[in-house]
Amino acid sequence: MLRAYGPNCDGGIIDAGKGQRIPDDATWIDLEEPTRDEDKLVEECVRVQIPTREDMSEIEPSSRLYEQNGALYMTLSTIYGVEEGHPKSDPVSFVLTDNRLVTVRYVTPKPVRAFQQHAHKDHLLVKDSLTAAYNLLDVIIDRLADELEEVGREIDKISAHIFAKSTNARRIPADRLTSLLSRIGRAQSLLVQIRISAVSTARMLSFFLASDRLRSPKAAGLRDHIQALLGDTKSLTDHSAFLGDNLTFLLDASLGLISIEQNAAMKLFSWAALVFLPPTLIAGIYGMNFDHMPELRWLFGYPMALTLMLASAVLPLWFLKRRGWI
Repeated sequence: MLRAYGPNCDGGIIDAGKGQRIPDDATWIDLEEPTRDEDKLVEECVRVQIPTREDMSEIEPSSRLYEQNGALYMTLSTIYGVEEGHPKSDPVSFVLTDNRLVTVRYVTPKPVRAFQQHAHKDHLLVKDSLTAAYNLLDVIIDRLADELEEVGREIDKISAHIFAKSTNARRIPADRLTSLLSRIGRAQSLLVQIRISAVSTARMLSFFLASDRLRSPKAAGLRDHIQALLGDTKSLTDHSAFLGDNLTFLLDASLGLISIEQNAAMKLFSWAALVFLPPTLIAGIYGMNFDHMPELRWLFGYPMALTLMLASAVLPLWFLKRRGWI
């Protein structure tokens, strides 16, 4: 799918198969899962080579960030699928020339959808290629910050449950335990994708700042804005590391609570066995059928046996309570 945005472009779909052309005043050309005809049309219009899916999937910096024939090729990873509960990251390539910005992607992240709507309403956001690139990056980074805030709120909720003041509120049945660990796992998965995107974005911005394109006099003010975006991205990276440490701590704490619950259950079985074994022993002794057992014919034999069994059960309980073990 091919769309064009600019001062006089409404972002409508351009059908390359029907011979439609890209408007001359288009400053941002967006390719979503492009066909060969769409790639060819953009290459003829912009006079640069469009990166393929395989090129975008490369992870080494030399394949993601380079300059060729006067155009900057920059690829970053963006998050998608957060609303569906399955966050993933996928590369989005920026091809920046003197007067055109071409983006190539095979998914539609939420910030890209939002920027398409903004660009359709406010053409000043895409008045030239550098402005379009900056505003699109700004939206992507802003979305990263929003997702990071959501992870922080989820961590606060998990922490409040694990470290509840009431002891009974911290008791975790099996179903709630599974839910708690699943929440920690989902938060960690989202945090990993955020960190991947933030690191790749910071690397791209550093390359962008070092390029000659931002050293020109007309890009002087924009360079400061890009520098601010880089600072924001690095702050997000640091904050994601902090939240990752918190999640690790909460996972250890939840596993510690599980161990405490298991130890308490084993302790219950241990002192229960200690209490009931002596009476069982006494009952077993007096349940034997020997002819010569003096207590069998003794008037107080039965009360004595009951008393021994009761004492053998009470005395261990008293001893355990006195030692503070139960």
